Amino acid sequence: MGFHKIINDPVYGFITIDHSLINDIISHPYYQRLRRIHQMAMAHLVYPGAVHTRLHHSLGAYHLMRCALQELIEKGIDITPEEQLGAKIAILLHDIGHGPFSHALEHVMAEGMNHEDISLALMKELNIQFNNQLQMAIDIFQNKYHKKFLHQLVSGQLDVDRMDYLTRDSFFTGVSEGVIGYDRILKMLTVHNGELMIEEKGIYSIEKFIVARRLMYWQVYLHKTVVSAEQMLQRIVKRARFLGADCDEPLFSFIHNSERSLEKFCNMDDTDVLMAIKKWRFHKDKPLSLLCEGLINRKLLKVRYFAEPVNAAFVAERKSIIKSQLGLSDEEVSWLVFTGEATSRTYDFEEEQINILFKDGTVKDISAVDNALINENLSGKIKKYYICLLN
Repeated sequence: MGFHKIINDPVYGFITIDHSLINDIISHPYYQRLRRIHQMAMAHLVYPGAVHTRLHHSLGAYHLMRCALQELIEKGIDITPEEQLGAKIAILLHDIGHGPFSHALEHVMAEGMNHEDISLALMKELNIQFNNQLQMAIDIFQNKYHKKFLHQLVSGQLDVDRMDYLTRDSFFTGVSEGVIGYDRILKMLTVHNGELMIEEKGIYSIEKFIVARRLMYWQVYLHKTVVSAEQMLQRIVKRARFLGADCDEPLFSFIHNSERSLEKFCNMDDTDVLMAIKKWRFHKDKPLSLLCEGLINRKLLKVRYFAEPVNAAFVAERKSIIKSQLGLSDEEVSWLVFTGEATSRTYDFEEEQINILFKDGTVKDISAVDNALINENLSGKIKKYYICLLN
């Protein structure tokens, strides 16, 4: 009798764990750490319900992968049991390399490395611990396996990663604009010439998927108050590093660039950062203490978006006022008044192709379909400029 276990998920209902190896991976401390990593970093300061974790997301993506594989098999696509297991493990572990507060601190904690690099390193370590049973999953994750569509399900324009985070993030934030018809998209998946595609009758579901992603970016991920909170979080860590501020291991190793290791990385989560921030509220350095106090008690920096780069004279004026009010130096005030850019693209025609398979066997990019909602007018990046400043 095969392995069978169920997990009750608020988004999809019951998620089935159908293999003992998958259950063992979920039970591993490296994976359990994801319970302590927020999926949406500081977005809960704007959307109070957005407190779901990376573990929620990875289990959801695993569930969608399981559904997608079953749909393809029912359509006659050859996927062996070993390949199914490899694809499910690949998506289950695709985000295992996220550090504290996910994307918000990704390039701050482990400088020069992204979460995909760390995920791969952890997958290789787990492969050793599980007697080389994860090798196919690693090959699929790295796009080295000969069936390309399996990698595309893990990382591509129609991947189950995006399907889950849009569905899950809209659920937990309550932002209905992010709702997608993931179940219909899964039903419309097919494979043609080794590539993952969508059947012709799924065009409108894909257009909704792309538009929902655009709306979620500007309404949630790049919401000005979310940007403020995450910029404050980044500057707290950078300021602490600049000052050599004290904190406990393993956070100390990553903030102050001392001895780092995978083991130390896996012993670090959101809790370590929050404890340090609570401690640094009382630091003698004014910028650090103000930023920490503001983040803990939601006294956030004010953010204003502009269509053009922020006027330098306006920035200088605001810096001068705050510098005078708080008795700060030019260097200190630059941590509390600063500018930046936020960008998002609806559909990248050069790198992001979603192909539609028509009944007559022809293949077209979604943007080339007659009367397509997604067309060249939506190809460019949308860029907004902002200023963050102390109220």
